[in-house]
Amino acid sequence: MWILRINMSDLSYKLEDLPEKYKLLYGRALTSQMVYDEVPPLCHALGTNNKLVFSSGVVTGTAAPTSARISVGGKSPLTGGIKEANAGTAWGQDLAKMKIRALVVEGQQVKKDKYWGALIKWDDAAGKPVVEFFEATEHAGKDVYEVYPKVFEKFGEKVSIASIGTAGELGYGNSGIVFNDMARRPSRYAGRGGLGAVMASKRLKFLVLDSKGSPGIEMVDKALFDEGRKKLIDAIRSHPISQPKGGLNSYGTAVLVNILNEAGGLPTRNFSAGRFEGAAKTSGEAIFETNKERMGKDIYNHACSPGCIIQCSNTYYNPDQTEATSCIEYESTWALGANLGVDNLDDIATMVQLCNAYGLDTIETGATLGVAMEGGLLEFSDSKGAIQMIHEMGQGTALGRTLGGGTEVTGKIYGVRRVPAVKGQGMPAYEPRAVKGIGITYATTTMGADHTAGYTICPEILGVSGKLDPLSPEGKAALSRAFQATTAFIDSCGHCLFIAFPILDIASGFEGMIQECNGVLGTNWNADDIVAYGATTLKVERKFNEAAGIGKEADRIPEFMMVEPLPPHNQVFDIPDAALDSVYQDL
Repeated sequence: MWILRINMSDLSYKLEDLPEKYKLLYGRALTSQMVYDEVPPLCHALGTNNKLVFSSGVVTGTAAPTSARISVGGKSPLTGGIKEANAGTAWGQDLAKMKIRALVVEGQQVKKDKYWGALIKWDDAAGKPVVEFFEATEHAGKDVYEVYPKVFEKFGEKVSIASIGTAGELGYGNSGIVFNDMARRPSRYAGRGGLGAVMASKRLKFLVLDSKGSPGIEMVDKALFDEGRKKLIDAIRSHPISQPKGGLNSYGTAVLVNILNEAGGLPTRNFSAGRFEGAAKTSGEAIFETNKERMGKDIYNHACSPGCIIQCSNTYYNPDQTEATSCIEYESTWALGANLGVDNLDDIATMVQLCNAYGLDTIETGATLGVAMEGGLLEFSDSKGAIQMIHEMGQGTALGRTLGGGTEVTGKIYGVRRVPAVKGQGMPAYEPRAVKGIGITYATTTMGADHTAGYTICPEILGVSGKLDPLSPEGKAALSRAFQATTAFIDSCGHCLFIAFPILDIASGFEGMIQECNGVLGTNWNADDIVAYGATTLKVERKFNEAAGIGKEADRIPEFMMVEPLPPHNQVFDIPDAALDSVYQDL
């Protein structure tokens, strides 16, 4: 196993043997540890001392189900702290198959008039990966949907691509790193935290992987891996949320729109209410029915990456049966729908496609536009005006650059008091006053407001692993802590977070996930070890943030949520500071 370092200062690379201390670290555990070890916490996120670290999970590249994940780490220009964002894509599998445990992008081009790409391929004669650099300036400033076909044409249809859009080139805190899906669309984003701007600051436009001829993943105990794999597959295929033609496969993640709306936890018009009168028109069910009407048949969802058996990614079609976008996630239809007072699915699809094309994170974009509407730049429900603002962001106009700074920056510039952000990052699609556990996760996670960091929606809303009252503060700090630690492990093992639904309800599925990892690594991990592994990762991230000046004082929900009752339940966020502080004190 190697660490591959790409130095953009002189367009060089080197392979290093994996140090013993990193032997059992993968995915988020490794990206966070390497960022902690190598990135000065007080460095400028877009300066030469920041680094980007890519790492696949323990089982990524194997036949494990729903496991083609890639973690990307660095210092975030949005939060000023540590960041891990991940995506489902064949790119992660290809990296793992070439025996690259971590790909580190470091250094910085002095000349700012050019962009570069790096082709990483397997050299069978040498028995190792090699890197070839190529100039990519001609692709700067362009729609990634225009650019990706040209890169595939240059290197072949079986390569996988990581890239940035104009949002990254413009240095936005609201910029992601985009990977291709199985249909070669540039639509799978490690979107949060502005890591696209970090990649652009290195003058790196593309990372292209060609794993042809590579050796693949070695296993210590394949029989144990296969036993675990079967248990996990059986659990996924039998759980009502993840099974074929179940909730996610039929309606995608947007199945949550009506559920959260009914619970009074769907943030509406910049977090001023918990229910949206147009929710049903923007839901997964509405996407399914609209597609059925336009295409003349039921359209079930597809996999975002090889080996996914949950298959929750939708395609939304225009009235003329052409493709409008893929895909409209729950977070996206909320951010560009309910949060803006917009109930027109066609306009939401247009905004999703534009965010993808420009390299913008849909969550941060929607949260930013909600604040802009609150600040008087647009009226709520003005979808055409919102579309124009996204164009301005992508084109780098004066207004667009302001909005590209993200939710908190926009709120400061326009004097808005109701700014839904923690540690500089805009909140996702769950209202903390109506779902108290997820509010604690938003407040305390090392990543800034992030639902995926500790998805307490499972018990609070969906009844997975038992049903808890979302409005009650009781026991929610311990709940968030447990979910954050377990999630850090899932982000490291390589599985999609959505395996959480079956493994929390079906004991054999959880056992299967652990057996898969033990089969690959030759470890003897049990359930306690999984939690401890995740907790160690959280502690490393916490230490980086503290050294960057982000302490427990930042683990707070915005003041307006503590004083403004949220309709329809008229609740405030009433978790005491001591409970918030306990999440990491008791880790």
